[in-house]
Order: sequence, then structure tokens, then C-alpha cells
Amino acid sequence: MPFRGGDFMTGTRKSNRLKFFFFLTFLLMTVFACSRGRTDSTTYIDPNMDFGTIKSVAVMPFLSLAKDPVVAERVRDVFINRLLATGAVYVVPVGEVARGIVRAELQNPSVPSPEEAVKLGGLIKVQALITGTVREYGEVRSGTAASNIISVSVQMIETETGKVVWTASSTRGGVNIWDRLFGGGGTPMNKVTEKAVNDLISRLLK
Repeated sequence: MPFRGGDFMTGTRKSNRLKFFFFLTFLLMTVFACSRGRTDSTTYIDPNMDFGTIKSVAVMPFLSLAKDPVVAERVRDVFINRLLATGAVYVVPVGEVARGIVRAELQNPSVPSPEEAVKLGGLIKVQALITGTVREYGEVRSGTAASNIISVSVQMIETETGKVVWTASSTRGGVNIWDRLFGGGGTPMNKVTEKAVNDLISRLLK
């Protein structure tokens, strides 16, 4: 059969278009993944715990591992307000929790021992304490791009035994592909915080 140059060129063009299609698909998947920033989440649930018995909780002062220690109270306030808005449980007022901490003589209310959790729970009449740690908060940079990020973990301690029955962590924000391409500073810090807190509470109430 004689060599047909037209068929060869047509096949080459088809092959090039196919390669370009696969390259474009890979590129779009990469951009989509990078554009989301960091969205890490982990959860632990005690399989033997009956969460239906928890009717009231106390949200303890959060611990900050970030540069600014004040951010712990900001995140705690957002968490309390969001939890209150669900109406799922009664959240003891902050002032009442503070008085209970003094009466129970807690040395480090952000990280109560099992014995301290039981004691405080009896004093302020709650079935669980919620503690939290802000691991990262604020602006991060990657090259010339900047964005906001938060990483927070929370845990629930039931006050009958002082045992941890639920833990979760959430990271939201960070530099994504759009920040690198267009700048702009990323999502505002309050919005990033709300996303992380909403993620935590949605998993708490599952």
C-alpha cells in the first residue's frame, strides 16, 4: 500500500490534540486542588459514649500556640456563639464558667486534668467540658503571596469520669493558586475562622 501522507498528518494532529486534552485536564485538577488552600480535618469519637446524655456544656478558655495569645479568646468567642446558635445544647455563660474555675482552683483551665474536669462539672452542673487549642492563626506567606490561615483543635471531656470522648481539628485558609497569581491577601481572617469553627461544630453535632 502506498504511503499516505495526509493520513499521517491527520493522525499526528489527533495525537497532539489528545496530549493537549490530557495536559489541560491535569492542569485544571492541579489548579482546583491548589485553589482550595488548606482544608485539613480529623475527628475521634468514643464509640461507647452516649452523646444524647449531654444537655449542657462549658467551653473552657482556649489555649494559644500562635504568636498572639489573644487570638485564643477570639476563637473561643466565635465557637461559643456558633454553638449557641445551633440550640443543640445549653452553653454555660462565660462568667459562670470563670467563677467555677476559681472555686475549683484549676491551675490550668485550658488543660484540666480528669479529676479537675469532674470537680468543675459538679460545681457548674454540666455534663461536658469543651477545651480548645489554636495552633496557627494569622497571615502566612509563600513567595510574594500572602493569605490568612487558622488551625484549631477542640476536645470534649465528659464530667462523670473526666474522660475525653470526642476530639476534632480543622485547618482552613492558607495561600492558594489564586493568591499566587493575583495577590489580594486571601480570605479575611474572620471568614477563615468561621469556616474552621463551623466545620468543627458540624462534626460535633453529627
